[in-house]
Amino acid sequence: MAKPDRIARIIDANLNRAKEGLRVVEEIMRFILEDKPLTQSLKLVRHKIRTLSKGLIKTDILLENRDSRADVGKDLRCDELLRKGIPDIFYANMQRVKESIRVLEEFSKIIDKDSSTGFKRMRYSLYEIEKKAVKRIAALSNSR
Repeated sequence: MAKPDRIARIIDANLNRAKEGLRVVEEIMRFILEDKPLTQSLKLVRHKIRTLSKGLIKTDILLENRDSRADVGKDLRCDELLRKGIPDIFYANMQRVKESIRVLEEFSKIIDKDSSTGFKRMRYSLYEIEKKAVKRIAALSNSR
């Protein structure tokens, strides 16, 4: 079994990653597409993450176990610098969010099954939000 501090680091990293990615996608919906319903849906997901995370590990424990300087993955780069436009930013961040929510779903199973179930529902909700948003993003790409 992994040490509790390692699990806290995983949860902390993925909570941050999910909320950061959601904020990027939310800003695209809000300021570029000016889509109020999708903006609101993403904002609600972001707030739900905060609610679900309260059932996992206390914030002070997450912060205590955070070790960004020693993170072996922080300097790994793949295609992060290859964004060619708004659609690329949207797709990359949506993937980031879904992957992070999946990690939270899996690791919360060993801490709080209710949170795990909530993250699973959230993931499926994100699939539906993404489906609607992709149509709007595609229209944006085709209008240029």
